Amino acid sequence: MAGKVFFSVSMSLDGFIAPRTSDELMGKQWMALQQWVFPQRFFRGNVGLGDGGEEGRDNDILRETFERTGASVMGKRMFDAGESAWPEDAPFHTPVYVVTHERRDPWERLGGTTFHFVNSGIESALEQARDAAGDRDVRIAGGGEIILQYLNAGSVDEFSIALSPVLFGAGVRLFDGIDVERVGLEMVSTEASERVTHLEYRVRR
Repeated sequence: MAGKVFFSVSMSLDGFIAPRTSDELMGKQWMALQQWVFPQRFFRGNVGLGDGGEEGRDNDILRETFERTGASVMGKRMFDAGESAWPEDAPFHTPVYVVTHERRDPWERLGGTTFHFVNSGIESALEQARDAAGDRDVRIAGGGEIILQYLNAGSVDEFSIALSPVLFGAGVRLFDGIDVERVGLEMVSTEASERVTHLEYRVRR
């Protein structure tokens, strides 16, 4: 049985999921947006920061998201930003399909992550990711433009937002350009921790 297609992102209170440029990815606002992630035990272990870290619902959500993911899809902008930032043992540990116009051989990393570069569009990338994921889910990892394309295409089954108490003022908006005539939402759950509020939605067509 095929798994679901989902995305999971952190978002500022004013609707942004990333700064305007990749040069700002390690800036103050971005670090504040992701501040709920960095202390968690699962995150620290997954990116090789060593033992220790917090446990609790935030940690569980990070682990559950990782465990359900059998393959990921991302855009070229996100890949370019991460290529130099991710450790050699990249944190995905699954096949990752990069939607791009660039022709490039698969890039194998330690720990089971292989980046495949897809030149034939979002549908082809998703089909390849589904095949690789088997009965696990496919995560649309980002960035915002790719998430929007899959939402407007009716390919996303559900998504979650970690709403962080930070304001960006400018940047990449999650729903900028959404086709409201084609995408409807059902609330699944809300869950607040000390640092963030987790919102989960099911997508109706």
